[in-house]
Amino acid sequence: MKTQTITTSLPLKTCLSLALIGLLTACGGSDSSDPEPQPVVLSIDHCFVMSTTEGDMTLGIDTTNTPITGQNFIDYVEDGFYDGTIFHRIVNNFVNQGGGLTADYSFKTTNDPIKNESSVGLKNERGTIAMARTQSLDSATAQFFFNIHDNANLDYPSQGGYAVFGKILEGIEIMDMMNAVTTETKTIGEFSFQDAPVDNIVINSVTATTCPAN
Repeated sequence: MKTQTITTSLPLKTCLSLALIGLLTACGGSDSSDPEPQPVVLSIDHCFVMSTTEGDMTLGIDTTNTPITGQNFIDYVEDGFYDGTIFHRIVNNFVNQGGGLTADYSFKTTNDPIKNESSVGLKNERGTIAMARTQSLDSATAQFFFNIHDNANLDYPSQGGYAVFGKILEGIEIMDMMNAVTTETKTIGEFSFQDAPVDNIVINSVTATTCPAN
């Protein structure tokens, strides 16, 4: 599978012109000297139903292994931030990315960037949810992506790693349906968005729920 980089969009012209045209570069860069992580088991500490125009998915979020990243997602959920945002990037057999743009491709104002917790040992396996970022390791804010297949090229230490913080517990077929939609390059004002769904896939709501029994 072709190696790709997950970028998150920043409201700066120079960053956007790189991140949104699908290049394997983005604004900034950083190296990490953290040790090689040992495999760990993802902990299901909190659960949420993500209701979309394609259907509903139940997500399990890990705040044990990734306390910063997991709580960051929960904070956005509790603020209603994701309601009305879209999956703006769908790359077939790779990722579904969303969580930062509205239906008219406007950028929402986010909280401060968070520390990259990719080195804890969680893997970008099929059905997991991870943070999108630029090549600057600690640049993730609100955008996330679902891994369609096992994307080992996104695991730490490759490219600095992309922090996994949960997985789909129910409704993984919805993720697959999203990934099969027709995409195009959309030009909005002075910016171009590659791999954008022809028809918007909208997150209607994200709400807390009881975690399914194992």
